[in-house]
Amino acid sequence: MKSLMPRHPRLFLPDIPLHVVQRGHNRQPVFVQCRDFQYYLSNLFEMKLELSVRVFGYCLMTNHVHLIVAPGEDVSSVSMLMRSLAARQTRYVNKLENRTGTLWEGRFKASLVDSDTYFLACCRYVDLNPLRAAVVSAPEDYPWSSYRCHAGLEGGDWLDEHDVFSALGNSPGDKARAYREFVAAEASAEELAHIRQALQRNQLTGTRQFRNEIAKRTGLRVSSRGRGRPGKNGRPDNR
Repeated sequence: MKSLMPRHPRLFLPDIPLHVVQRGHNRQPVFVQCRDFQYYLSNLFEMKLELSVRVFGYCLMTNHVHLIVAPGEDVSSVSMLMRSLAARQTRYVNKLENRTGTLWEGRFKASLVDSDTYFLACCRYVDLNPLRAAVVSAPEDYPWSSYRCHAGLEGGDWLDEHDVFSALGNSPGDKARAYREFVAAEASAEELAHIRQALQRNQLTGTRQFRNEIAKRTGLRVSSRGRGRPGKNGRPDNR
């Protein structure tokens, strides 16, 4: 008999970014037409303001959603955000298709992100989802991710800007240019595996030092899949 994998608890802390993913039930499509994507994004904008959740990045794929968010002092706001978004989209789709039942998997995945070393890597991972899925040949061709905003190709006033992104340059143009160059530099297989595995297991996306800092702050034993920070060429750096 195949043993069941333990379900790792999700960890939320004030002001620390989270990489979140929520998938459609049985990997079925959630978004089909443009208005489906637009409805989700309009609700995301409304609910982030209502719940004081910062949103740094997003990618809406046909059957799943990636977000990079951070709660304020009330860390339950992230769960409230995801429940509200899921419920609204379910009601919307059920009404359109004259159907009933759930639209999403039961629980969303969430990984605390080490801002100093993995924030930009996670943004790149999220923004390049359509490219890895061979939906488009260039990230700027996909309209339902934050890439065009990050790259300065369209306005993104509703997106929040993290300090790490702010440090990329002295002007919006400089920051956008630096981000485009960062995304164009191919991520290593190690970096991709680290982000993917940490997310799937609700573990930390970060260095050993980050894991130790979170353990000290929370008094909990926490897990991290990483061996180190991304190096200049995407290879782990164990400093």
